[in-house]
Amino acid sequence: MRSLFKRSVLFALLVCMAFLVCPPSANAVSGREIDAGADVALEKFYKDVPGSREVLSKANGVLVFPNVVKAGLGLGGKYGQGTLRVHGKTVDYYRLTAASYGFQLGAEKNSLIVAFMTREALDKFRASKGWQAGVDASVALIKVGASGSLDTSTAKQPVIGFVFNQRGLMYDLSLEGTKFTKIKKKY
Repeated sequence: MRSLFKRSVLFALLVCMAFLVCPPSANAVSGREIDAGADVALEKFYKDVPGSREVLSKANGVLVFPNVVKAGLGLGGKYGQGTLRVHGKTVDYYRLTAASYGFQLGAEKNSLIVAFMTREALDKFRASKGWQAGVDASVALIKVGASGSLDTSTAKQPVIGFVFNQRGLMYDLSLEGTKFTKIKKKY
């Protein structure tokens, strides 16, 4: 019985790692599709979260991931593709990945916005070959609920992350260890 359990855990680990290294949709999404998804996610964020437009208007850059998928049962993984916008225009595309272990259970899909409130934070992000939350910078993570609202005092941190539009149920909520890597996309 223990052997079956060990093989099941090993198989789950291999599946998670394969998902993170070569996700099935890694090359299937075009820049145009990422931008369209980002537009929808931003409009929903502005509509559902009072004060969000004002906070993001003060950002030097905004990283938008319209669809982040996370799943875990002891071992977990997270994946998404997004766009970096500076002054409202797309300048680059990014992939986010994370692998984790520990107490976690469930699956969810959500949207993520990372706002770089200072020029220094944005420049450091853009200069990196693989920026990792919690290592390269601390991210003030704000979970946005249905009746959430923001105020301008929220914008005082150099990097702010907003998780919203959640579907599914996942016990763990963190950006620690999430890696953001620049990717090339055809428009």
